[in-house]
Amino acid sequence: MANEMKASYTVGSKSFTAVAISAAAKAGEWIRSKLGEFNQLNLKYSSQDLVTEIDKGAETMIRKLIHTHFPDHSILGEEGVEPGPAASAEALMKLSDAEYLWIVDPLDGTTNFVHGFPFFSVSIALAYKGEVIVGVVYNPNHDEMFVAEKGKGAYLRGKKMSVSKETKLIEGLIATGFPADQQFAQPINLKGVQALAPKVRNIRVAGSAALHLAYVAAGRLSGFWEIGLNAWDIAAGALLVQESGGKVTDSAGHPYSLSVRNIVSTNGLIHDEFIRSLNEAGASGF
Repeated sequence: MANEMKASYTVGSKSFTAVAISAAAKAGEWIRSKLGEFNQLNLKYSSQDLVTEIDKGAETMIRKLIHTHFPDHSILGEEGVEPGPAASAEALMKLSDAEYLWIVDPLDGTTNFVHGFPFFSVSIALAYKGEVIVGVVYNPNHDEMFVAEKGKGAYLRGKKMSVSKETKLIEGLIATGFPADQQFAQPINLKGVQALAPKVRNIRVAGSAALHLAYVAAGRLSGFWEIGLNAWDIAAGALLVQESGGKVTDSAGHPYSLSVRNIVSTNGLIHDEFIRSLNEAGASGF
């Protein structure tokens, strides 16, 4: 029965993917509606209060929708987990035995949201026995829904996505992020930026890891790397990249799993050169 479920991505007549798409769309529309509100924000709210309200509201919406259809499934969401790598690892460990685990980032790109910079996303993944089988990343600003199912490809607006064709790092447009962790992750990532900048066409830092991964899947970026991310930043986007023909590993080149925090994702063709450059610069985080 379990194998049958895994193959069809449904329980009975309920499609996992349809629920993920519906939840991402509803949360994304709600978040976008709040963007206008924020521009005329009453001064009694701090920007942090607003972001907390938006994050929690969106995650609550997603949780309710998932549990309406799949009441027995587990959910790992960003809200409710304390900041920092130890808390993230512990939260993931507590749910590691779950048969079906939804991994949710209700608003990836909160700083962008606060400033009205239109690059943020909703990320929803479903893992079956630790393996991601559904990944959805929704960009409400452009109404772009990136969808992947394990073994079935990745799609945008009904068209199958495929990664870019650059064969050399120097031809590539790549992206990264500047982590909030200023003690460990940020200095290492900056070292990577310094090492890679002369070796690539250009680097982008747009502020949403999930959306960067979706852009790698769609062929808009040749690669993306970042040190110190969490499962909810990566899970959906990693499947998008893999199902579009790309490659996702940790920064030492080991295969992707839910516990990976230092990620490298590429079109596959520049992957080895990318990893080698990071490691030569001491910028892998290991």
